[in-house]
Amino acid sequence: MSKVFRQKPLAPDELLGRVENDGKVYESRFGPDKIVGRVELDSGKIFESRLGPDKHIGRVALDNGRVYRARLGPDEYVGRVDSDGKLHRHIAFAPDEYLGRVDNFVSYAQTGAALLLLAFPAWEETQAEIRKAADDKKAEAAKQAEMKKADDDKKNERPA
Repeated sequence: MSKVFRQKPLAPDELLGRVENDGKVYESRFGPDKIVGRVELDSGKIFESRLGPDKHIGRVALDNGRVYRARLGPDEYVGRVDSDGKLHRHIAFAPDEYLGRVDNFVSYAQTGAALLLLAFPAWEETQAEIRKAADDKKAEAAKQAEMKKADDDKKNERPA
C-alpha cells in the first residue's frame, strides 16, 4: 500500500488517499475510504470506478512514467511520475509543476493512477476555488463601484 499526498506550501502535506498493491485506488475520507478507480498493473490502463462498467480515463507509460488522459483522438499528455514517487503536472513551455508524492513507490502504474485519480482532481478543485474567489472579488468591486457612482450622481443632482 502506498499513501498519496498533495503538496501544500508552508503547511504539512495533505493525505489524498492510497493505492493498494493490486492496483485499486482509494480516496481518504472521514469514515470508510471510497474507491475511485483502478489501474491494470501489466498494461498501465487507468479506469475510473462508477456504477456499471468502469470508465477508461487514461494510461501510464510503464517504461518512463508519462501519464496520458484518454480522449477522442490522440491521448493528451498531462504529467509524469518519477521513480522516487513525485507527481508532476505538465505545463507547456515551462517546467512541470510539482503536485505531490507517493510515499512508497512500487511501480509507475500505481503512481500514475494516483496522479490521474487523486492528485489531478484535487488540483482542479483548488483551481476552481481560486477562480470562484477571484470572480466574487471582481463582482464585489463592480457592485461597490456602481454604488459609489449612484451616490456621486445623487450629490451632483441640482434641485430645480
